Amino acid sequence: MPDASDDPLSADAPAPARFVRDLAAIVGDRAVRHGRFGIAVSGGPDSLALLLVAHAALGNRIAAATVDHRLRPEAEDEARYVAEVCAARGIAHAILVADRPIDGNIQSAARALRYRLLDTWRIDHGLDFVLTAHHADDQLETVIMRLNRSSGVAGLAGIRARNGSIVRPVLGWQRIELGDILAEADLPFVDDPSNRDHRYDRARLRAALADADWLDPRAVAKSAALLGEASEAIEWMTAQRLRSALVDDGGVATLAYRGEPHALWHRMVLSALERAQPGIMVGEAAYRRLAAAMARGDKASIGDLTVSPIAGQPKRWTICAAPARCAKAAPSVSEPADKTDRT
Repeated sequence: MPDASDDPLSADAPAPARFVRDLAAIVGDRAVRHGRFGIAVSGGPDSLALLLVAHAALGNRIAAATVDHRLRPEAEDEARYVAEVCAARGIAHAILVADRPIDGNIQSAARALRYRLLDTWRIDHGLDFVLTAHHADDQLETVIMRLNRSSGVAGLAGIRARNGSIVRPVLGWQRIELGDILAEADLPFVDDPSNRDHRYDRARLRAALADADWLDPRAVAKSAALLGEASEAIEWMTAQRLRSALVDDGGVATLAYRGEPHALWHRMVLSALERAQPGIMVGEAAYRRLAAAMARGDKASIGDLTVSPIAGQPKRWTICAAPARCAKAAPSVSEPADKTDRT
C-alpha cells in the first residue's frame, strides 16, 4: 500500500481549498475552523478521495468509520484495508459492524442501519458532523429515479447537502474529479460488485447513463439545490399557516382550509398527520385517497388516524387517533399509509 507521503495534497492545494469553501457553505466558517468531523469511508474511490481531501484540509480534527453490513464476505477485509489507509495517515478509524440481520429492501435497510451506526459513533466520539461522499453524479441518478416515480418538489430536491448531522460537502463535485484525486495519490480502492448488480434500480440507471455525456451532473445538482430551497420555503410557509389553521384540543386536532394553494395545503395536511401520529409515512396513493375523501366530505382513516369532516363546516376536519374520540361513521378510506423512500 502506498505510504501517506505519496498523497499529493496540501492544505492550500486547489482541492482542499475548494472542499473548505463547500463545507463552510453548508455548516458555516466557525464549524469548519473549530469543529470535529467524522468521515464515512467504505473503501470505494469516492469515499477514499473524500478522506484524503478532508485530511489535507482539516488535519487531526477528523476521524473515519467504515460500516460492515455483513452482506458480503469480502466486507471485513475491505474494512481492515480502510483501517490501514487511516493508520498510515494517523487518522483514527473505527469499524462499525451490523448488530442485527438486514432484511426486506436490502439497500434501504442497509442505508438506515449505516446512518444509525454512524450517528451513534459520532455521538460516542464527540464529533460534530459526519461527512459522506455523495457527489453530483449520485445526485443526477437520484433526481432521475425520483422523476420516474412522479416525485414532487421535495423528492426532486434529491440528496440534501445537509440532513441533521450528516453533511455532503462534495455534492457539487463530479465522480471523475474525485477519481482524479485518488489516481494522483496512487491509492487502491475497493470495488463493490453491488454497484453493477442490475437487480438494483440505481445500478441499472448508472449503466444506462454511462454514455449520456450530454447530461451535466453539476447542472442537475444545482437544479436539485434550488428545488431544495423551494421545498424549504414551502415548509416555512406550512409552519406559518398551521399556527392558526391547526388547533389541538386534548388529542383531537382541528384543521381548517382557508384557500391555500394545492402544494401548500398538501404539506399542511401531511404535517397535521405527522403531529397526530409521529413517524407516519404517507405515500402519494394514500394521500390521493385521503384528499378525495376530504373533498367529498367523507370520513377517512390513514395509518392509525381518523380524519372526519365537521358537520356544518365543510372546510374543517378533525384528526384523531383514539377511536372513542372520533365519530362513529364507517370510514370511506381504510387503506394504511403508504411508505415512501426518503434519502
